[in-house]
Amino acid sequence: LFASCGNKTFYQDTNFFSVEGGDILILSPTVVAVGCSERTEVQGVEELAKNLFNADLGIEKVLAVKIPSNRAFMHLDTVFTMVDVDKFIVYPGILEQVETVIMTPGKKDYLHYERKDSLKEALKSVLGLPAISLIESGGGNPVAAAREQWNDSTNTLAIAPGVIVAYARNEKSNEVLSQNGIEVIGIEASELVRGRGGPRCMTMPLYRDGF
Repeated sequence: LFASCGNKTFYQDTNFFSVEGGDILILSPTVVAVGCSERTEVQGVEELAKNLFNADLGIEKVLAVKIPSNRAFMHLDTVFTMVDVDKFIVYPGILEQVETVIMTPGKKDYLHYERKDSLKEALKSVLGLPAISLIESGGGNPVAAAREQWNDSTNTLAIAPGVIVAYARNEKSNEVLSQNGIEVIGIEASELVRGRGGPRCMTMPLYRDGF
């Protein structure tokens, strides 16, 4: 259907290391975040970063985010998504375990690596912002956060800055998002969530406005 549309490919399923779409988040016109997870390998992230830098797309930085290799945290978007230009929802249970590295083009075909102490510091650095907000799912309740993470509370789909689609069943997380100025469009999806999929990872953008 889209074979003649001139779509560019930056990583093939024939490549040796795995990279899956749920680990790729576009943060700005120049920054892409890629999760190193149960399903995406570090070497795949490095190869993808090189391909993006060499593709003349304007991508200047790739933020590699290593999360625990755990079935419950299959992809980066199961624990972390962007909800506004400077706001993110995150499952608090992974914050102490996350490792972040900023990749930029180096000499020839090499990469330059810069490690950051925390996810918040890494995001501020790559986005050039003085401050960002990490909104913790579950509203500060660890039991609610764990329960709602399993129901994809952090797998939100931003359809505009500050406007997201999320599962209505995750009441605590949606409430704290609303308290932080995010418009939450709740959808009923009791059957979809059984397959471990949220609004973001089950959506394929065909066209969208620029940032």
